[in-house]
Amino acid sequence: MADIKSLDDLKSAVGAAAAPAAEAAAPRAPVRDKLGRAYATGKRKDAVARVWVKPGSGKVVVNGKEMAVYFARPVLQMILKQPFTIANVEGQFDVYATVAGGGLSGQAGAVKHGISKALQLYEPSLRPALKAAGFLTRDSRVVERKKYGKPKARRSFQFSKR
Repeated sequence: MADIKSLDDLKSAVGAAAAPAAEAAAPRAPVRDKLGRAYATGKRKDAVARVWVKPGSGKVVVNGKEMAVYFARPVLQMILKQPFTIANVEGQFDVYATVAGGGLSGQAGAVKHGISKALQLYEPSLRPALKAAGFLTRDSRVVERKKYGKPKARRSFQFSKR
């Protein structure tokens, strides 16, 4: 290690050490299978979604059904469209997803998470927009488990002084 006697010496030593690390971090490469699709899993609450994304006309199929049939509520359909809106690629990708567990709201969140991860794998240039919107982060909030001696997770029996 070089003799560091001033702040300028420290800055130059740190700059020299950081330069090789910056060169080693190569830009991300697209990850696609032999059929030209990107695959990712998405999770939300108890729901787990397997999502495949490929270029197409914007068709979304969830568990063998059209998105409008499987997710009948407009709010859930809007949740699924958010990654495409943020990435500015509406109508350019077809999505095939299988989802299990949880309820419809959790499943919609899981598919959204999977779509976001698959989009950034297919086209790494979309990553900054999706990351800034928070779509690549798994929402870790799950239902708290029930504790023994209690009727629910935290609910206690009614207290009686006498």
